[in-house]
Amino acid sequence: MRILISGAAGFLGSHLTDLLLSQGHDVIGVDNFITGKPQNIAHLEGNPHYRFIKHDVIDPLDPPVLPDPPSKLDRIYHMASPASPIGYARHQVATMKVNSQGTWNLLEMALKHGARFLMASTSECYGDPAVHPQREDYWGNVNPIGLRSMYDEAKRFSEACTMAYHRERGADTRLVRIFNTYGPRMDPYDGRVVISFIRQALNNEPITVFGDGRQTRSLCYVSDLIRGINATMEHDFHEPINLGNPSEITILQIAKEIIDLIPGTTSQVVHKPMPPDDPRVRCPDITRARQILGWYPVIDRREGLAKMIEYYRDELRRK
Repeated sequence: MRILISGAAGFLGSHLTDLLLSQGHDVIGVDNFITGKPQNIAHLEGNPHYRFIKHDVIDPLDPPVLPDPPSKLDRIYHMASPASPIGYARHQVATMKVNSQGTWNLLEMALKHGARFLMASTSECYGDPAVHPQREDYWGNVNPIGLRSMYDEAKRFSEACTMAYHRERGADTRLVRIFNTYGPRMDPYDGRVVISFIRQALNNEPITVFGDGRQTRSLCYVSDLIRGINATMEHDFHEPINLGNPSEITILQIAKEIIDLIPGTTSQVVHKPMPPDDPRVRCPDITRARQILGWYPVIDRREGLAKMIEYYRDELRRK
């Protein structure tokens, strides 16, 4: 197939690209490098089945940026958006635009090409949840003007937009809600908990835990998550599907596991005040993914963390 991925130089977009190329597809990657990194796709240079376009999808991908059919697209994965607290706080308007106008533009493109469209949404749609674990039929508890609202509410709009195009225009759409994911190619300075702790521990710096550390997350290794995204695209189901690991762990436990996996580190946990609107709990109910896709995560957390630590041990040495 001929597949377009927005946000192709991002953490998830680059891993998705690798999977689709390994399946024999032709992939067109699109990214404006606001938070995506050229080094995430550097290994694809010269691959005859990969083409990269530097472009912001809040502007249409009209010719000559992308040719008209008959060079048509079969699949569009909309992965573009700042996705870390530091990223979307720094690029608030861009985050709103890529999840509104960007979603709109790519849905129009999907109709034009007769392509199937997948919207990468987020567990942040549930906000600071009052229902635990979170099922897809839970509407969430989001502060619409809070310090995370530019991401939470933008993703909620992107879901509504995707469903409107499906219902009114007949667009062939898919929706995934992505929970905390970790693995190689994360930005070491983007503020997400696992990569922050690993960077701090490898550098023998204090490990920063906000609040008492009893707030929870559920960590899914990137290869499991990407496999779930691909399975969702290729299944005939249009409503949201949670993708994540239902094994819940506290922030403090994550810090201690990472310290245990890095012998010789002198890092110790330090506590700082909780940021506003930070979710107290986060854990997916993946019953829908299991029943519909036959999908569930298989990478053990300690195994995944060990792989990530080895990657960043080399990566940080190079820097």
